[in-house]
Amino acid sequence: MHHHPANTQCDCCQGQMTAAGMTIVREEAKFIPATMKRVQHIEHAYECRLCKKDTNQKAQIKRGKAPQGAIQRSIAGPTVLAKLIYDKFIQYLPLYRQVKEWERYGLLTNDKNLSNWVIRVAEDWLLPVYELMKQILTAKSILHVDETYAQIINRSDGKSGQSNAYNWVFRSVPSQGPIIVLFQSALSRGRSVLEEFTAGFKGTVICDGYSAYGNLPNITFANCWAHVRRYWLKADSKNGEIGVDYCDQLYRLEREFKHFSPSKRRKARQKYSKPIVEKFLKWVDESPFFGKNALATAADYTLNRVKELKAFLFDGRIEIDNNPAENAIRPNVIGRKNWLFSVSEAGAKANALCLSLAETAKANGIDFYQYLVKLITELPNLPIHQQPVILNDYLPWSKNIQATCAK
Repeated sequence: MHHHPANTQCDCCQGQMTAAGMTIVREEAKFIPATMKRVQHIEHAYECRLCKKDTNQKAQIKRGKAPQGAIQRSIAGPTVLAKLIYDKFIQYLPLYRQVKEWERYGLLTNDKNLSNWVIRVAEDWLLPVYELMKQILTAKSILHVDETYAQIINRSDGKSGQSNAYNWVFRSVPSQGPIIVLFQSALSRGRSVLEEFTAGFKGTVICDGYSAYGNLPNITFANCWAHVRRYWLKADSKNGEIGVDYCDQLYRLEREFKHFSPSKRRKARQKYSKPIVEKFLKWVDESPFFGKNALATAADYTLNRVKELKAFLFDGRIEIDNNPAENAIRPNVIGRKNWLFSVSEAGAKANALCLSLAETAKANGIDFYQYLVKLITELPNLPIHQQPVILNDYLPWSKNIQATCAK
């Protein structure tokens, strides 16, 4: 903003003064609220008057074609739907709190409407992208897996809405192409969920020591050293400190190996990490840790998973811990405090779809809001079911998305 004197007439000679310079004295941020507009799509028809005069010939008519909306017979356009999903899954703003914000902009609605919009968009336009990413993910040979509890009020299994449901997360590793993060909503934490999702998958699953992770066909398991370290940290004693120190030695090496190629990392682990692992396991095995105290629990946890804890030594693509999956699931944990629960299983599934695209977009440097606008605007007008190959151009790492939606 420019500020001029109220009077530019000289007080001495009464002559008109001329500009002599300017000084920037401060800067301030100015917030310009968003505006809501009603956009009408009007199709115009044209006819040929010359043909119309000829009674033996039917007049030719051409009509403009309006693009299909994401939700038929709904006032919600792509930008509204994108902001709705963005605010819930990136800003962690629950739908009931969004209602008043939309009213401020002139869109009168309620949280049930907003919930239905999220479910419809997720099922119709986000699910096809999710399913393609799942095909790509399960064709890889290494997966991070983790799970956290959720809550669904209206459950199909007859259990109370107070019973725990779960959100599972599956994440690829950087050495096997673009990062993919997929969530799956489930009513249980049982092995059947993992079996269903990984059907056709052959390779290694990196996970914690939960018993559901085990004895699945064509799958080997690598366990998480971060969990081992936590158990020894809980054993608040001199021996607990020794256990933690062994783990810390491995982590110091991993920081050195971070940017190595998988083959070079495997060789380095064999040379430097393997002796530490062997020494640690020998120490645990020979130490008299008995009973139900924290020290005995740490020892049992470690010795019951020797094969799985050694897996990272033989494959440079395997991470030493499951932290990437735990980090990926954190937005669900944070959001859970604001969303509280899902009313229906359809809502929980929609949440999982939205979180999947949000976290995968984030991992690939994509602006999630812009990505949503593009998906919701363009996919309804493309033959994605007849020609599913089109969806390859809408994956977060595709040239199309990287060129138009990068941060």
